[in-house]
Amino acid sequence: MTGYWRCECWVPAFGFQALLAVINCSGFDIKTGVKLQELLNNPAVQAGLAPFLVALITAVLFRRIKLSGLAVITGFAATVYLASDFTIEPLTSVRKIVLLGLISAALALLLTLLNLRRFGSLLPLLGGTAAIWTVQRILQQQPTQAILLWGAGCAAYVAILVLGMDKLSDKEPLRAASGASALGIGTGGAALVGASALLGQFGLALGSAAGAHLLIQMIGNKPLPTGRTFTFPLAMIAGLTGCVAVLSAQLPWYALPILAAIPFAAWFAPLPRLSVRMQSLLLSILTFAFAVGAIYVTWRVAGDVPF
Repeated sequence: MTGYWRCECWVPAFGFQALLAVINCSGFDIKTGVKLQELLNNPAVQAGLAPFLVALITAVLFRRIKLSGLAVITGFAATVYLASDFTIEPLTSVRKIVLLGLISAALALLLTLLNLRRFGSLLPLLGGTAAIWTVQRILQQQPTQAILLWGAGCAAYVAILVLGMDKLSDKEPLRAASGASALGIGTGGAALVGASALLGQFGLALGSAAGAHLLIQMIGNKPLPTGRTFTFPLAMIAGLTGCVAVLSAQLPWYALPILAAIPFAAWFAPLPRLSVRMQSLLLSILTFAFAVGAIYVTWRVAGDVPF
């Protein structure tokens, strides 16, 4: 219904325009909008609450078609939307992480829908290649020996994470979710301490999204399928984030082997025959010990937390 909205002046209003008129003309709504914007600009919301809630909703909506693993990439995308953007120009190393994260999620979804498990052995190779491309511009400023050393190291690190998380993709959802939560929090916490706020938010977003997936399993007291849509993009983003943080911030290189041990600790840890809740708790305690270790060694190098 067409009409006018009275608020110090006559404003034409129709449908959504009427809502905009209320927002623009009401002092209360303006203040509310400012407070909401301040809330969304809070790093804790961007890297913690927002990805957690988005991942929680995604996991619940897609659990019946066994694609709840998409929770990781949707949670990460929420943080990118709030804290950064999806533009690719100029194509910096950070934007390459975002781009490769989205590509890896799409590839994992394709492999899952087509049931192409035989191509899983190629994923670590793809991860290593992606790592070299991501840090290429950073390494170009280094001597040849450093280029070879750091290039090989980054490629190996991402490949190991992809391999380790892929082993947990289908048959071990509890181990996958626990390891993913610890890997994300450990990577994000170490990057944040190492003076890289945006990279820290990327890692923490992964941990929060994986934590939402783990929480559903604990509340329901039964495993929730993860799959490659969960493990592959998480391993790629966490691995690339760690490499870039080492080369561009103060994250020490020896924090990466500690983080790389997380999926294997979750994989090989013996579990007693207890409830899903207790098994999740035990796995989380074990894997988060490595995450804390990576954050601690970074703190010893970087000093006080930069905030």
